[in-house]
Amino acid sequence: MRLFITATGTGVGKTYVTAALIAAARGRGLRARAVKPVLSGFSPDDPTSDAHLLLAAQGLPPAMIDTVSPWRYAAPLSPDMAAAREGNAVPVDAVIAFTQATLRGPEDVVLVEGVGGAFVPLDQHRTVAHWIAAVPARPVVVAGSYLGTLSHTIATVRAMAAAGISPLAVVISESLEGPPLGETMASLSPHLPGLPILPLPRGGAGQALLNALRAAATSA
Repeated sequence: MRLFITATGTGVGKTYVTAALIAAARGRGLRARAVKPVLSGFSPDDPTSDAHLLLAAQGLPPAMIDTVSPWRYAAPLSPDMAAAREGNAVPVDAVIAFTQATLRGPEDVVLVEGVGGAFVPLDQHRTVAHWIAAVPARPVVVAGSYLGTLSHTIATVRAMAAAGISPLAVVISESLEGPPLGETMASLSPHLPGLPILPLPRGGAGQALLNALRAAATSA
């Protein structure tokens, strides 16, 4: 199974979902790999950074960070802005090549986590959606359950469809505050007919989510 984990925006739970899926796969004895090639807002001294969380989920030491997040930028901004602050630009073609090589690996489960939301800019011409369209992985859209997520999620999925991208599923990662998870899913479902909407409760394990995504990938 090859998935690209994207989102409706930043801070809604992409890394939490990715780590939960990796833990579930490894707990089942599957070979699993997760990468987040582009990362902004990175501090090497922060053990809770997305890169360090993904390393920990895979049982890898911090020294292997380049195998998970090779392009890291310090400013907590969109990747194009964060790279520009360092006098650089995101090497989008290299990012795509790295992603394609990762997806060709021998693992049973490979997860590629994007940066920010599905339409955050990578450079002056390309967004994360262009990255998704260029690689052989089914996109999964992570959303929160916070107040306002309904509009964000519907708009993201419809914009992806307009760009010729068909998400495999939407995962609602439970937010700290907001309506109950079930109510959010029930309200969202009629607006995204035919698209699986799957829950990941805060603190919940990823086994059920992994099962549901594998079933969706098989039936798609």
